[in-house]
Amino acid sequence: MINHTDTSVVTIDRFIIEQEALFPEATGELSSILYEMAVAAKMISSKVRRAGLIDILGAAGSENVQGEHQQKLDVIANAIITKAMDHGGKLCAMASEEEEGIIEIPPQFKCGKYVLLFDPLDGSSNIDVNVPVGTIFSVLRRVTPGPGRGALEDMLQPGLQQVAAGYVIYGSSTMLVYTTGHGAHGFTLDPSIGEFLLSHPHIRTPEVGKYLSVNDSYEQHWSEPVRALMRRYRGLDQRREAMNVRYVGSLVADFHRNLLGGGIFVYPANRKSPSGKLRLLYECNPLAFICEQAGGAASNGQERLMEVVPTELHQRSPLYIGSKQDVAIAIQMLEDER
Repeated sequence: MINHTDTSVVTIDRFIIEQEALFPEATGELSSILYEMAVAAKMISSKVRRAGLIDILGAAGSENVQGEHQQKLDVIANAIITKAMDHGGKLCAMASEEEEGIIEIPPQFKCGKYVLLFDPLDGSSNIDVNVPVGTIFSVLRRVTPGPGRGALEDMLQPGLQQVAAGYVIYGSSTMLVYTTGHGAHGFTLDPSIGEFLLSHPHIRTPEVGKYLSVNDSYEQHWSEPVRALMRRYRGLDQRREAMNVRYVGSLVADFHRNLLGGGIFVYPANRKSPSGKLRLLYECNPLAFICEQAGGAASNGQERLMEVVPTELHQRSPLYIGSKQDVAIAIQMLEDER
């Protein structure tokens, strides 16, 4: 393990190598995927930083598979990740929130034993108003026989099967947080040297949080148990101290703040979106993996999120994620909906 001190300078490359050394059976393939994702993150960060200076703001004039307007940076970020990851020989397939089907590895490139699922630019509708946006990714080991191209079956695995997951937040600084199942670790990009440096080793989120992140505009569409839960979080039923409401509207930004400071992000099912709004494979599962590794919890209101067996590539899900005791309250109070 790295002996991190106040004077240590630990790059993400060094950290990954030292973590890999703890497992003699490791082949280095997963490490390579993480390196390449870090490179893609640097490229996207550069584009986001320049967004106010060149003509890449606003909508691209097309819609993604979800029927949502694609932003120009969505398209750019999707292409950056695809091109950074398709030729390394470690992946057999990819899937993106921005594309309807599987992204196949080009025939001229070798295939590997992993699949990558990603949301290239979460919260991109906030770019024009300078609100932080992010990238979310998940890595799974293929289950179909190799070698050869991957299949839908390789993607439709429960979150418990993830071998790595991470997110990048492009805010006042660019930060990458990832886990391989041995804790959650954060790295901040130093733009002067172009390297991600270890800044948040072994992140631990508080057991009880102080922040509540929820979009109140949907209250009229919530069920009564969900309304009661929100009253509980706000201390209106006199059962707990009121939480501070903080909602950016960019999932990665809200999740990141709550992960470090303690709190819960809530996006319940409602009458307009009875299956929830967020994507299970691209957003919910990778963040759930990170949150659990930091001592938190994640649920869809009915069961542990990472135990859900997906049936569709773009499946949606309710999300209750954050400090363990705050999520436990949700599970308890939503029991009537089961």
